[in-house]
Amino acid sequence: MSLIVAENLEKTYYAGEIVVKAIRGIDFTIEPASFAAFVGPSGSGKSTLLNMIGCLDPPTGGILTVADQDISLLNKKDAALFRGNTIGFIFQDFNLIPVLTVAENVEYPLLMVQNWPKQKRNQRVEELLSAVGMSDQADKFPSQISGGQKQRVAVARALVTNAKLVLADEPTANLDRKTAHKIITLMKDMRDEFGTTFIFSTHDPRVVENAETIFTLEDGSLLQGSGGNHA
Repeated sequence: MSLIVAENLEKTYYAGEIVVKAIRGIDFTIEPASFAAFVGPSGSGKSTLLNMIGCLDPPTGGILTVADQDISLLNKKDAALFRGNTIGFIFQDFNLIPVLTVAENVEYPLLMVQNWPKQKRNQRVEELLSAVGMSDQADKFPSQISGGQKQRVAVARALVTNAKLVLADEPTANLDRKTAHKIITLMKDMRDEFGTTFIFSTHDPRVVENAETIFTLEDGSLLQGSGGNHA
């Protein structure tokens, strides 16, 4: 069964009398354990699409089903709960909390969303930090580690709640070539180990060449033939 199904999906914004059709009636499916990318120029709708899949911005038309849940049926509270239990996020600028240690940043979603008991939280955090090679940096603060290390922490944080789906918005944009390659390899390894689906919004050819499924957007529409397997 597909993890994500979009049917005639639309997103329209209104700014006064101006109507902006950000997503124009698109259809696509994404399978479990995919490594997929939405690509296209700025303003093509990549980030809008990622925000809708992540339950941050509701569709204005069509159907969007994520992990068997029709996103359009969720109110704000239910959307937040679903997001916290199902979806992890990785951001271009890492979005780590500066006053929390590496371990505390990874632990944060377990406190905010799932409220795990302390012993279980500690064990899970240790597992994820080990998986991303950051165990020896657990007590450091974000200001004390490199950009590549910050992104490793962000990957661990995204996966700590056993997310079925991780959405990554330009995750390599602030990384040098060597570090970006390491992060992409790490995410593929995590996909293989945990069966997590990774979906990217990206301009980065390094990400695109590693994506197994590529959806090309232009002016809110999917280009014909988009979404094939490019592995």
